[in-house]
Amino acid sequence: MPTPFNQSLADSALLTKSLPLGLLRAFVQTDAADDGLTPQLLAELKILARTPGLLVACNYGGTLCTAEGISTETLPLASAAIALRALAALPNTHAAVISGRSLRDLAAVSRLPAEVHLVGSHGAEFDMGYAHSLSLATESVLQQAQQALAETVGAYRGISIERKPVAVSVHTRSAAKDVVDLAARQAARIAQEAGLHFIVDGSVLDLSVVEPSKAAAMEHLRSVLGVSAALYAGDASSDELAMATLRGPDMALRVGEGPTVAGHRLRDPESFARVLAILFELRRAWLFGEDAVGLERHSMIGNGSATALITPDAKICWMSHPLPDSGSLFAHLLGGDAAGHFSVEPVKSSQVLGQRYVDSTMIVETRWADVTVTDYLEPAPEGITSLVRVLSGTGTARIVFAPRPDYANAPFSMEARGTELHVVGTADPIILLAPGVTFSITSDGRHATATGEVDLRDGPVVLNLRCGDTEPQPAVPDDETGRRSAVAHHSRRWVHELQMPGVKPSLVRRSALVLRALVHEPTGAVLAAPTTSLPEGIGGTRNWDYRYCWLRDGSMTVNALVDLGSTAEAEGFLAWLGRILAHAPGPEWLRPLYSVTGAPLSTEAIIESLPGYAGSRPVRIGNAADHQVQLDVFGPIAELIHALSARLGVLSDAHWELMVQMAAAVLARWHEADHGIWEARRAPRHHVYTKVMCWVALDRALRTAARHGRDPLPAWESTAATIREDVLREGWDETASSYTVAYDSPDLDAAVLHIGLSGLLDVNDPRFLDTVTAVERELRVGPTVFRYRYDDGLPGLEGGFHICTTWLIEAYVAVGRIEEAWDLFDQLVNLFGPTGLLPEEYDPGTETHLGNHPQAYSHLGFIRCARLLDAHQKN
Repeated sequence: MPTPFNQSLADSALLTKSLPLGLLRAFVQTDAADDGLTPQLLAELKILARTPGLLVACNYGGTLCTAEGISTETLPLASAAIALRALAALPNTHAAVISGRSLRDLAAVSRLPAEVHLVGSHGAEFDMGYAHSLSLATESVLQQAQQALAETVGAYRGISIERKPVAVSVHTRSAAKDVVDLAARQAARIAQEAGLHFIVDGSVLDLSVVEPSKAAAMEHLRSVLGVSAALYAGDASSDELAMATLRGPDMALRVGEGPTVAGHRLRDPESFARVLAILFELRRAWLFGEDAVGLERHSMIGNGSATALITPDAKICWMSHPLPDSGSLFAHLLGGDAAGHFSVEPVKSSQVLGQRYVDSTMIVETRWADVTVTDYLEPAPEGITSLVRVLSGTGTARIVFAPRPDYANAPFSMEARGTELHVVGTADPIILLAPGVTFSITSDGRHATATGEVDLRDGPVVLNLRCGDTEPQPAVPDDETGRRSAVAHHSRRWVHELQMPGVKPSLVRRSALVLRALVHEPTGAVLAAPTTSLPEGIGGTRNWDYRYCWLRDGSMTVNALVDLGSTAEAEGFLAWLGRILAHAPGPEWLRPLYSVTGAPLSTEAIIESLPGYAGSRPVRIGNAADHQVQLDVFGPIAELIHALSARLGVLSDAHWELMVQMAAAVLARWHEADHGIWEARRAPRHHVYTKVMCWVALDRALRTAARHGRDPLPAWESTAATIREDVLREGWDETASSYTVAYDSPDLDAAVLHIGLSGLLDVNDPRFLDTVTAVERELRVGPTVFRYRYDDGLPGLEGGFHICTTWLIEAYVAVGRIEEAWDLFDQLVNLFGPTGLLPEEYDPGTETHLGNHPQAYSHLGFIRCARLLDAHQKN
């Protein structure tokens, strides 16, 4: 059951002040280990803290407080209460106390807030009305037992008798040992004669009409709350029943002495309070991304058919196979180690000295003092993914190969066969060729992990992961050097042919390589991004799957490469589009996006087993925007054909036919409402940007026809004029003094800048000047520009969009505000990651990079701005 963050409760807990993160290190010292806080326990707590839904439950007396009884000294330890309350305040985190006390007494003495679930009477009492359901006969049995106890042991010093809703209790904490032994014997006898259950709960003896049901209570809480893991801590024999229900990632803690099934023992309740505090800090850090690697710090490798993301410390944290939208093989980015990773690090711990791309390539080098890892995806036949990792240096490297196919949902085993590791039980063959490395394989019953160490003083070690290859070839160092050189040469030759601007040429070069890597060469489709569900707000739900080809994004991406002089990607994209149109009922019925194969998308779904980047759930696959109406897509396609024909100096019949089809689609549907460029999940509207792009489609069709001597349809020119008049009249809002998101709406939208950038309205027109000012005033915050501020029907917040920032830079240049254009451009440059990559968004308030990464929109917008500023500089 997903739960939100309770800010007021967390603030009241003040736990971040009571337990600084730096204090965690001190807990693993020897004196802390004496408390039971061992390094092994801390390591397991870190894993537990990263489970999607967590229940933290415990006994009360002897676990949450230092003594049993009915006096004020049974208040919970202040530190334990604070930690438990703070845990309950976290999203998808639940806390419970399951006690032998009556529920009324437990609520009164513990003083815990409603966010902490209280269960009384050894797990039987979930609500105050439970006692009223007992029969008169049961009441009579309890009364008789209470009287018998009073007559046999009630007079002894240190003994007190308490009536509970479903039991009679004998408290023995203050009694001498011989009295305790006597009381236990008498209570057991009376319980047997009365047909009651005899329960020893620390220093409390319970004669109960119900069986000890802490185990059933735990199962009930797990089911109702929908958690994926649980921690239970207790100090009594009745707690052992609850611990026995734990499995998988769960954790059991025994507090104090006594036989136990728990994997860890703590000295006393103070030690348990420290465990709760540590668990809170670890979970808070994970949920809110405090230990998540910044998105912009990830590097991407690609080969034209596959991509992978690498962390700054050389961990392969995201890769899918065989298609971009297939299930992941490594999804550490969205779920930590449990979701799959392929890691290399020095055995002798040291800091990473740096990570970089080998010049003009998609080859990544990560360097420590004595270990260097070189990563790339090499060209391979369709359906095969070949990842190469070269380890070199003078130190010893540790390798952890932990694939987790299908978003960590597919079980498998692993076998070592000579110099190869074989993943067994998957649909496609997955083999890691690792000559010179000896691996140790472990399994948790569902997934296997291989770990090995290798001394690099004997020479480089080549790891070659091949997926889908039934006949993998050995990867030997000498052979690898030649293969890597070929990959680098092919990339550099392509870059050398580009026409680079003088403004930020290295970043433009890197952006071009990113865009090229997002082109799926076997089909010609273009990915919006290689990832899914990287959040538009940390902890939020705006997490979307971008591993598809949007007609708009794809057209704009390859158009940016056409501007730099590379046309092969555009021709491949248009051929892909042509194949889709050949099977479509008509061009006006094009979907906004398709899979790279040209097929419609499957239904949008949620991967419940992945907690998401920095705890941002849900993780989605598929994209419901596939079913939306987005009528702006015809404009970018027409603009691409126009630009490509200008660059080539010729217009093929196939491309002219595509242009005619885009114009026909506009004629058929331009007057309709749609969902718009931003895919708002609300009723369709007459979006200004959509109308502008419909005009662009007809305008570029007319220009292309004139340039290449083609015959336009008579309706094109008149309809373009009609659309233009309609937009200029209906799109303007007097109250906003600007063109706005949609007709009859005062809300601003950065995309309306295209009313001038497209040429529909003269950039010197006062209405466009006012629109630029309004967007700047309402949507710009520091180095970024937000899409809009209105309610789009979705929960949560988002960052500013880099593509919107580049539009405002273009608008500044268009209206002559050059100094401001340069200033915003420089601020955008400062947001690039250390290896030159940009995700989709940026939150200026938290200085956090957001959204899928790297994003085609961000990089193509940057290229456009660099070229525009370069041209202005030259003129």
